Amino acid sequence: MQKGHDPLSSLLITNARLVNEGQVRDVDVLVEGARIARIGSGVTAPEGVDVIDAAGKYLMPGMIDDQVHFREPGMTHKGDLATESAAAAAGGITSFMDMPNVSPQTTTRQALADKYGIAEGRCTANYGFYFGATNGNIEEVKALQVGEACGIKAFMGASTGDMLVDDPDVLEKLFEHARVMVVTHCEHSPTIWENEAKARAEFGEDVPFAEHPNIRSAAACIASSKLAVDLATRHDALLHILHLTTAIEMDLFSRAHRSEKRITAEVCVHHLWFDESRYEELGSRIKCNPAIKSARDRLALLAALNDGRIDVIATDHAPHTAEEKSASYFKAPAGLPLVQHALLTLFDLVADGQISVELLVDRACHAPADLFGVGQRGYVREGWFADLVLVDPGTPHAVSRSNLLSKCQWSPFEGHEFSATIDTTIINGEVVYRNGRLLGNTAGRRLEFSRAR
Repeated sequence: MQKGHDPLSSLLITNARLVNEGQVRDVDVLVEGARIARIGSGVTAPEGVDVIDAAGKYLMPGMIDDQVHFREPGMTHKGDLATESAAAAAGGITSFMDMPNVSPQTTTRQALADKYGIAEGRCTANYGFYFGATNGNIEEVKALQVGEACGIKAFMGASTGDMLVDDPDVLEKLFEHARVMVVTHCEHSPTIWENEAKARAEFGEDVPFAEHPNIRSAAACIASSKLAVDLATRHDALLHILHLTTAIEMDLFSRAHRSEKRITAEVCVHHLWFDESRYEELGSRIKCNPAIKSARDRLALLAALNDGRIDVIATDHAPHTAEEKSASYFKAPAGLPLVQHALLTLFDLVADGQISVELLVDRACHAPADLFGVGQRGYVREGWFADLVLVDPGTPHAVSRSNLLSKCQWSPFEGHEFSATIDTTIINGEVVYRNGRLLGNTAGRRLEFSRAR
């Protein structure tokens, strides 16, 4: 196994443009062991310390991705914890939270413990896992302790896997008894099923992929999101609604700072980037649930991100093989690989003036740490873990099949040239990615979660 540097030694980053806590300033950062020892100007280090000159580059906390599907256990032909966490690190993601719709599903505390065991020593990035709710495991939900999982995932709409929670009594009990945050996939399945029947009646089995946002419609999204907000409000539960896609849903959320809210919202990079005009070109490659929708919806998501109604940016990285994705509409699975290019997508939005670099860092790094109570990560602070990323905004990165790192070996961004490049990723004080090359060290540690209702 190659090492970036001895994890017990020091590393000095000089001349960096630090983006952190709403400010951009020039600093040097000294890392000692796994932690940040000093932030300031003119920082010196002992003889022989590794030095990275970050002139012209942004330094930021690593992205904390609160929604990924790394497919392990049980679906490792698509991806696994080792391959996908390495791709994430190459994309500047230093911590991830993985979903429970694997095989076996993470719907018992024993399955959750087993999954942590599988991850130990194999992840380039730091890791945490969700516990999955079902129609039949409410007693396991009641037994779940704070810190065992990042949150409880409830699929309030049928998606990839068989974990739909649609029993009204179970939903009431889930929001009543959850000791940690409930995170939801919100789509109303009966509406979707009705729309699928209409599409089949019109097109047969050869439904155009451009019909996906009509099948997974705005009406299906708002009906389910309203239900989740109502349940959380009545039971005073912590609720985080994932991967929002529609303008109409934005009215459900407050512009208040996340520290004042118990109901928060997430948007994913592909919903900020693509709109329905791209189905003709990309087809199944951008089929995901909830669906990528109209240009108006995309602009509404950006507006809500800027005004505070959306609190977190994530990926919902969900790889499938190219063969699986090449199937017809009803057979092609939903989901796309995103971790390697998520931050670059956001930096393109910065370059285009659609968001600020300070907002990028707040929503992709600070906010997930705050909302999930992630211990001593998500910020660049003295004494905190050294999960750091250097981004070069002046060097473009062209996406091609040859530089893809996810196991599935395809990307919806193939052929696109991003305006920026991930220069260096540091996790727990170790350089894990530098100058376009993974260094092979599995520096990731289990995340600690402290937020309770």
